[in-house]
Amino acid sequence: MTKEHSAIEVRGIAVQIVRKNIKNLHLGVYPPDGRVRVAAPKRLDDDAVRLAVIDRLPWVRRQIQAFEQQPRLPEPQYITGESHYSLGQRYRLDVIEANAPPRVRLRNQRFMELQVRPGTDHGKRGEIINRWYREQLHALWPERLARWQPRVGVQVDEVRVRRMKTRWGSCNALARRIWLNTALATKPLECLDYILVHEMTHLLERHHNDRFRQLLDHAMPNWRLYRDRLNQTPLAHDSW
Repeated sequence: MTKEHSAIEVRGIAVQIVRKNIKNLHLGVYPPDGRVRVAAPKRLDDDAVRLAVIDRLPWVRRQIQAFEQQPRLPEPQYITGESHYSLGQRYRLDVIEANAPPRVRLRNQRFMELQVRPGTDHGKRGEIINRWYREQLHALWPERLARWQPRVGVQVDEVRVRRMKTRWGSCNALARRIWLNTALATKPLECLDYILVHEMTHLLERHHNDRFRQLLDHAMPNWRLYRDRLNQTPLAHDSW
């Protein structure tokens, strides 16, 4: 699929336009700072895109404001005393140097213990914790997927986990594959459920339209609550 990129300004808001061989226009506002992006059919000129953005300008401004007000975590140094999160719970990091394989474990519901070899630098410590988050998410999603697939009414062929800066999840409808953001391991479990259901629903309806919302309502009546809870949690430093 060939793409063409351009940009316009709509009442003080920068809008990125990506023109594709698609039928309908799609407007999105993305973290961390409320970047506005329009995927538009090639037949639509800038004026048509501008009118589409103006038509949804109150919604766009609300989304931008929500991202601007979202709390942000400081850049982690991976030192003892820092706050780190697992499944929405805050833990105090305890770094232990030992001549043993590195590991991460939760201790007494209060501490996240990071064991590293002496001299392990900041970057390597971060890699160890991020690998642990990825492992936690891999351990979680099979059970959650098995719970929600019958409710959505779809079959997912594959789930993969990776770090993503602007999305909590994505899906490839043709391959029936779902991608999950590693950072979901830091969020409450219902946030992971919401992203799984959201992406599974895209296997039934590609667009964020009324039918998509109706399908979400049927599978997960409280999805708006979970979406808001996810969007209100602090953004990790590498996402802003």
